[in-house]
Amino acid sequence: MSTQLPTLVAGLVDDAAVFPPGNAPLPDAIGAHRRHRAAWYADLVGPLLLPASTITAGELSGLVDPEESLAIGLIGDTGLDRLPFALSFLPPLGVTVRQIEAPVARRGEDPRPGVAELVKLAERRDGVPVYAEIPLTFGLMGALDALADARADGVPIAAKFRTGGLAAELFPTPAELAAVICACRERDLPFKLTAGLHHSVRHVDPETGFTHHGFGNVLAATLTAAAGAAVGAVAELLTVRDERPLVQAIDGRHDTERPLWVGFGSCSIGEPLTDLIRLGLVNGGFEA
Repeated sequence: MSTQLPTLVAGLVDDAAVFPPGNAPLPDAIGAHRRHRAAWYADLVGPLLLPASTITAGELSGLVDPEESLAIGLIGDTGLDRLPFALSFLPPLGVTVRQIEAPVARRGEDPRPGVAELVKLAERRDGVPVYAEIPLTFGLMGALDALADARADGVPIAAKFRTGGLAAELFPTPAELAAVICACRERDLPFKLTAGLHHSVRHVDPETGFTHHGFGNVLAATLTAAAGAAVGAVAELLTVRDERPLVQAIDGRHDTERPLWVGFGSCSIGEPLTDLIRLGLVNGGFEA
């Protein structure tokens, strides 16, 4: 059986093993990430996501071989003003920053000042992609305009949105998520997603009662949006709880690059891999 991954899902899943609900100890997360990078499904896996607080606490010390190149995504959990310090604290050898991600505002705050600050950081990072996490509330469209303007000037910055968490209000409705996907399409603005995308199809978590978006839904919805569909048609794909319409929307596009959606972080690589195999997007017969 062929185990080659299609272009459509290349780099879809960043390794967020140290984040909830996985909360893997850093040595375990690094060891597992090395195994993922050496596995047959390596092309699926993006960088290891690490919080800035872990870097500034010196927790990487002694865990990285100077001869390797551990690709990480730095998550700004210590505030925008502390990001440069975290970057300066990285080991000089053995670690490569593949991307930087940081929230720019709390819910209800104007995100544009934070976007402006993150744009300045992106201008100094020699082409490293930077993602501004924007709440889906007040000031959203103005922040997207600011990101699009910066990208037009050559700054490698894009958007990031939260699709889940520990509170119900952190889960956008299908209509809200469809609207922001289409808003990014209209601005030719790539985006990342974070939290809540545990499985391929929309479902209810039996422990919390929260309804989670499915990453298969998001993939089908984004492909449809990129083809010019209206918000309503995109939202409809985000609501379905059956794999069949998702497979139909994705059919024939396996060997095309994924438009707009850069990917998402998952504390498990095995769960999304298993779901991708079930959807028929990946052929494989080995455990992650």
